[in-house]
Amino acid sequence: MTVASTPALEADRQTLIGLITAEAVFRGDFTLSSGKQASYYVDMRKLTLDHRAAPAIGRIVLDLIGDLDVVAVGGLTLGADPIANAVMHESVHAGRPVDAFVVRKEPKDHGRGRQVEGADVVGKRVVVVEDTSTTGQSALKAVAALRREGAVPVAVAVIVDRKTGAQAAVEAEGLQWLAAIDLDDLGLAPQ
Repeated sequence: MTVASTPALEADRQTLIGLITAEAVFRGDFTLSSGKQASYYVDMRKLTLDHRAAPAIGRIVLDLIGDLDVVAVGGLTLGADPIANAVMHESVHAGRPVDAFVVRKEPKDHGRGRQVEGADVVGKRVVVVEDTSTTGQSALKAVAALRREGAVPVAVAVIVDRKTGAQAAVEAEGLQWLAAIDLDDLGLAPQ
């Protein structure tokens, strides 16, 4: 269980937990992006793209990364894109602007052939964001692409940590692990 740094941010987090529990947890038989099987699926895209949740997500993630002195956030498209944009917008409101970037699954085969789009990340400290994480492999693909581009990833920030090994995998790469919500917060068991 995690807690935000201020009562207002904790209220945002509790509201988000309520929305996730009510609208983004689906029960059944699911195959996760990691290939693992699960009896529930946390579909955060329902909320990262929702006007009720996106501002709170931006504020919560901005709070998570507040002490890291980074210039940009982003991650593997598509899951990270709305989170990065929410953080970017909320960072302006907070008076401490952070840019956003998108990491394509593969470099473009035309134009400039880029894999990382958006903010200039060369030589700069950045955070990879993710909606949910099981093994951490999606975040680590983004980290690898960013390192090839010359960026300095310092952390992975995830909205929902499934508590199934992602933290250990990310920390093994020398990165800080930050999670806003975990399965205890949602009343779910690790699978």
